[in-house]
Amino acid sequence: MTSSSPGADAPAPPEAVPGSTPAGGTRTGPGTGTGTPATVTAPVAPGQLGRAVPPADLATYLRALGRWREARREELDRLDRLALGAAHDANTTADLTLSMALWQAVSTRQDRMLLVWDNGRVGSAERSTLSSLIWGRLEAQPVPSGAGPGPAAALAVSVPEACRLSDALAAQLRVRLGLDASGAETPEGNRRLRAQHERIRDQAGLAPAGPAQQAAAERQSRLARRLKDLVEKAGRGGDVTGLLGPLDIDAATCERDLIVANARRRESAALLGRARSERAMMQTRQAELRLLADRCVATVDPAPRYAVPDVDRLGPVPNTADRLTPYLTRLEQVTRALTVAEQAYGEALGEYDGLRLRLQAYAAKAEAAGLGSDPGVAGALQAAWAALDRRPCPLVLARRLVELPLVYAELAPRPGAPDHGAAATEPGRSLP
Repeated sequence: MTSSSPGADAPAPPEAVPGSTPAGGTRTGPGTGTGTPATVTAPVAPGQLGRAVPPADLATYLRALGRWREARREELDRLDRLALGAAHDANTTADLTLSMALWQAVSTRQDRMLLVWDNGRVGSAERSTLSSLIWGRLEAQPVPSGAGPGPAAALAVSVPEACRLSDALAAQLRVRLGLDASGAETPEGNRRLRAQHERIRDQAGLAPAGPAQQAAAERQSRLARRLKDLVEKAGRGGDVTGLLGPLDIDAATCERDLIVANARRRESAALLGRARSERAMMQTRQAELRLLADRCVATVDPAPRYAVPDVDRLGPVPNTADRLTPYLTRLEQVTRALTVAEQAYGEALGEYDGLRLRLQAYAAKAEAAGLGSDPGVAGALQAAWAALDRRPCPLVLARRLVELPLVYAELAPRPGAPDHGAAATEPGRSLP
């Protein structure tokens, strides 16, 4: 993965003062007193989905996101080099893979933001588009086995969620790989842990009422007690070196798990809404198809013989993600079956309606040509109408009878011409 210049198309940011905190994000490392390599936390995203963001807020956010993007890429490169040269478990590899996938997704989305931003030349429509790019879901990112709760799956999150998840993963990887073993001992490290704890509290509050919310609250409470005990012990002058690393890892893991779980719950809710909507639409189409099939069978012969799919045989809509996907697959199969049957019955009725329209046109042309009273033409028209009026209409016979008036029109004598038998006929004459 290669990083492009993230802020190339945005207004140039002001020169940063060494050791200062960049706007919209937090940097620790050289110049901050920690003595550890620099790391950043994601900037706070402005606005919300569906609402245009003020240009000044957009400019600030895009600059801060560009700095976060560059710093996170450098940090991931360092972590990757450390992982290659050190013994680590499969979870470290999975977390590093997910971190890089998230970084790539955010980078791709920011490039799209910068194209829309166009150096600040944006109106209301462009600002609404930028809001959608910030708060809309990124392309689903693979979640490797071991990188989160549950089996490997695809995870769709917004840019702010992806950045927070990336921050949590990076913090966990730094501690695991020994890059940030003592950084949490400083006031800056304590502040970072407290900020992370507040994010965990917010994520736990998003869990739905029930066992999931209770489990998230209990997990958050345990971390809060550990953090409180650690701070109190450090305040009394105790050695907390051995407690910081495990707490940092557990807090990062908890935050990551809650972000992933909340994202998957949203995906499940979206799947549930889609399944219910499609089922309701299928039931409506099923009722309409029954009426169409009955009308077709009563109108034409031969009629198509397609069974009308029964949506109720699929059973009620499930409410778990692992059962929703197969259910939607079966709904798609019912949709295809309904479409095939609708087309077949519709084409049969369409042919019948077309024959009636064609015969009406022939009758009108015969009258215009003065052949309406010709016995042959009139008889052919009457026979065709009789076939079309039968129920069910024999389509094979009707097709031939509808063309019969054309034959009689070719043989009919020209109006006003003397009748000299066969010589009075005009071969090749037809309805105009």
